[in-house]
This record gives sequence, C-alpha cells and structure tokens, in this order.
Amino acid sequence: MRVGFGGTPDFARAALEAIIAAGFEVPLVLTQPDRPAGRGQKLQPGPVKTLALEHGIPVHQPERLKDPATHEPLIAAAPDVLVIAAYGLILPQAVLDIPRLGCVNIHASLLPRWRGAAPIQRAIEAGDAETGVTIMRMEAGLDTGPMLLAEKLPIDTADTAATLHDKLAAMGARLIVRALRDIERLVPVPQPAEGVTYASKIDKAEALLDFRRTAAELARRIRAFDPFPGAAATLAGTTVKLWRAGAEAGSGTPGTVLAADGRGIVVACGEGVLRVTELQKPGGKRLPAADFLCGTPVVPGQHFDGRS
Repeated sequence: MRVGFGGTPDFARAALEAIIAAGFEVPLVLTQPDRPAGRGQKLQPGPVKTLALEHGIPVHQPERLKDPATHEPLIAAAPDVLVIAAYGLILPQAVLDIPRLGCVNIHASLLPRWRGAAPIQRAIEAGDAETGVTIMRMEAGLDTGPMLLAEKLPIDTADTAATLHDKLAAMGARLIVRALRDIERLVPVPQPAEGVTYASKIDKAEALLDFRRTAAELARRIRAFDPFPGAAATLAGTTVKLWRAGAEAGSGTPGTVLAADGRGIVVACGEGVLRVTELQKPGGKRLPAADFLCGTPVVPGQHFDGRS
C-alpha cells in the first residue's frame, strides 16, 4: 500500500518513522515550508522534512493547498491513503478526495474532547485525568470525522506538555501502523454529539500568570505551557519564567511572596499558594529555586505581577 504523509513537527516525525519502519511505501511527504530558526534566523527544515530527505522521499512544501496546482504532486504520487499528523494546513475537499482510501488523521486527544490545535496543552490545563490518541477518517470539518481507533492514556500529575507529547507521539505512531494494516477492515464510528470541546491554539499572551486565579489552576498552566510559551510573571520589573511549581494550602494577597528559600518561592494566589521550584531569568538557564535565589535575591513581601 502506498501511504502519503502530511506533517511537520516531532509529533508527526514519530508517526512517519513508524510507517517507514513497518515497510509501507511512502511516495510523497507534505510538510510546511522551512521556517527561520536559531540566532541567525536561517531557514530550517522541520523534523518531518529532515526524516523524509534521509530516506530519499520526495517532499512537497506548499504555503497553502487552496490552489489546484499545489495538488498536482500528490495526484502524481497516487497514494492509496494519506496520513495527516500535526501538519498545520487545512486540507480542502479536493485533496481529501485524492487517495482512493481517503485521508486519516492522528489526533492527540480522545475525540470529541479537545478538537483543534492544542489538545495536549489544553488537557493538562483543564486538569483532565486522562487523554489519548484518536485515529479518524478526515472530512471537511475540524476534527469531526468518524473514528477508526482510539487508546487512552492517564495524565500524570507531573506531566508537562513536553512529557505528555512524547508519550502520545509514541502511541500515535503505534496506532497508525495498526490502522494502516487494517484500513480496509476497520469500521468508522461517528463521534459522539456530547462532550465536544475545542483546544484553541496557544497564544503567547496567555503565558503571563494571573495570581488572582487558584494555585491549582496556575500549577496546571505552568505544566501545560512547558516548553512553549513558558508561564511568566514580572518580578521587580523583570519578566521571569516559571517552569515548575506546586499548589499548596495557604493564603495571602495574590501575587505576594510569602517565603523564599531553597525549597522554593511561595506566592499567594486567589486560593491557596504556589510553591515555585524552577525559574528562569531572561537570557539565563532554567534553575532550581535555590540556585535562582543565589543570583536573584527574593524576599517576603515582594510581588509577582501577572495580568492586570
């Protein structure tokens, strides 16, 4: 079976690696155009493109897929099925109709919960006990297609977006190989009408913490925004990244530092307190609280400013 593939970041690379390793023929990879990265802001290929080139697979990188001319490489590749994973472009119906067995998507949530762009982060932020991966047939709607396979995964209380991403990427890679082997026998199941939620794209503006919220909410947001965009607050006029923290009992004026020592910086919230144990100054490294305090003294009574 000829398997076309569309994807861009590491989550998609894991799936493409598994498809190649399983022995499927991949006649074409769709991926987003190279983007500037690094200090020199030179154009850099994404993880999927890098892997495709290593295996000698042709790559097609359109900015958009609205123009019928951009469909020609996919038509010429004649895939039996097209697998999409974190591609980042909308597929018009004309593209969905090209493969004879249709298009399937690897989605990092248990649909219909967390349709959309940031299911991993939003699941952590919301305090979900579990998530998973859904393999679905694609249609014109946003993650609305019928489901072929799904598998659950508990969300550990220490999971960040980074650690959960890696677990789900491995799960998605395993499930897509299983789905491809059984593609003509799997029975699509419509998604339930109940329980639909949408995982909107993470905006950098969300990084700034509002200490009027509960400590539990802020601790989840810190985990959800690791590694991007990184939760932040302003201390003595400097924006500081907060990378690790836990919610504890306590009270005080929101944003006020209640204690600062080797065990962490304790900040009052709208409900409870947040013990921050890993921080980062601009241009510096992520540091345990004890090391951070050596270079940046913090004393009780100081104030972390978040949203106004």
